[in-house]
Amino acid sequence: MCVFVPNAKFVQCLIVILLIQFSCSIKILAQPYGGTLFIDPDIITSEDPSIFKNATYLGTGSRVVYDRRAQNWITINAFLFEVEFEDGSSCEAIVNPEFTDETLSAIEVEKYGFYIGQLPKALRVDIKELWIHKGVNPFGGGNHSILIHTGQADNYISDGIIEETLIHEASHTSLDAFHAEAQGWIAAQMADAQFISTYARDNPTREDIAESFLTWIAVRFKEDKISITDFGNIVETIPNRLSYFDQQNFDLAPLESVSDVKILQQNRIEHDIKIFPNPISNYLQIFKKEDSNYQFQLLDLNGFILLKDLKEKTNLESYPNGVYFLQIIDNKTNLNYSKKIVLENK
Repeated sequence: MCVFVPNAKFVQCLIVILLIQFSCSIKILAQPYGGTLFIDPDIITSEDPSIFKNATYLGTGSRVVYDRRAQNWITINAFLFEVEFEDGSSCEAIVNPEFTDETLSAIEVEKYGFYIGQLPKALRVDIKELWIHKGVNPFGGGNHSILIHTGQADNYISDGIIEETLIHEASHTSLDAFHAEAQGWIAAQMADAQFISTYARDNPTREDIAESFLTWIAVRFKEDKISITDFGNIVETIPNRLSYFDQQNFDLAPLESVSDVKILQQNRIEHDIKIFPNPISNYLQIFKKEDSNYQFQLLDLNGFILLKDLKEKTNLESYPNGVYFLQIIDNKTNLNYSKKIVLENK
């Protein structure tokens, strides 16, 4: 009797086939976004911290890099720099000789070194090289590198999305190889039954990690920077992917260092406020500490305010069943915190 034992290559091919079939089967479902880069330009901004330390000129040397203008790998005699970060990590910046000299090249390296230093460590860990060319061409990630075309960078900066773009590309560089074919990730994709964007849907094995990771950063660490509508779209569309990222214990410095205060404030709100029941049947009850100072508003998934100044017990019998958000406003800090509630009137 012959027993077929699938090898690793066969399993990888089977996974790809299943994902393609899966993505095709749900194309009738509308995806919230075309691409997640454009959700909000303020998820990460120039005001967020960077751990870029310095860039040291190393001279010139021959390097093989990818250039989207040629749509090919090219060999250049590049200006080389060691880019160092405050956590002890580093990468090599490889600058196209079209930038003429060391001084002009150093300007570019320091400029993009700052942006790379804003990335969470989990996204920098596999970046070994930074390729810098002129040209209005898309950025790229993977191959232990980040590809930058400075003409396109100017467009991203003008649109306010260069930080979001680099999170996307660095996700390719540092996350794809470890997670795109992980059983837990594939299970999360299947459980969500849809994608966060049409770009992820159409490229499920290549783009879903990068498209989803930025939205995880947004709802877990930058909730105050996105709208209630976007928050609702993300948590309702890919809850299992978000949970998968939650479980990875990513090192997010320096991002987590600027989120600690907000997380502590949210923890305090969750300690002070109890919502009962959830799902809600007819009446929403809010229990809060006697010395707390909060306001409550009921919002729909589009962020429209349905009720202001909710009391400790509010009759919701007249509202249709579905998902809503209870917006909790801390009058001491002006922090807005949104909690999803489900209405199931009988």
